[in-house]
Amino acid sequence: MDTPLTAPDALIRPWKTATLVASLVAAIELVLLLGAGFLLLAKPLAHAMQKHATATAFAPAKKHTATPVTHKQAPIGLPKLLRSQTGVFVFNGNGRAGAASSEASRLSNLQYGVPGTGNAKRQDYATTVVMFKKGFQAEGVRLARDLHVKIVGPLDGLKPSALHGAQLAIVLGAQ
Repeated sequence: MDTPLTAPDALIRPWKTATLVASLVAAIELVLLLGAGFLLLAKPLAHAMQKHATATAFAPAKKHTATPVTHKQAPIGLPKLLRSQTGVFVFNGNGRAGAASSEASRLSNLQYGVPGTGNAKRQDYATTVVMFKKGFQAEGVRLARDLHVKIVGPLDGLKPSALHGAQLAIVLGAQ
């Protein structure tokens, strides 16, 4: 009388196998549907994000309604020294051989005094910087204007003695 015991067992096992197979097929279909949905939506979504990023980057600056904090700068005034009286020490900060001496020649042609040239502590400056000793900001701004340099600031990381008597320093960058 093996038949009554094996018959219920035989009926249960095909259902287990059928359930596992159906679940596996459903999981595969779900993965394929998600992949197809991603492929269909990825390109339009990427274009929309790119348009939004471009619009945000080129949008005019928003004006804040809160009371703005203003920092008053002291007026720069006029330079006290003529170009021929203004010393500029040239530092090569871009790593290109001969860049400091080339810039020194250019400064001499503009009537600036050049007491010397040298290498900066680093050789990876991205942009050129004009620095000035205390009291010579106007001369630094004039030099920056003459050379089309956008960054002007007080001596940073340099001691005044490193300028060998010059009032200004220029650190040459890659641009």
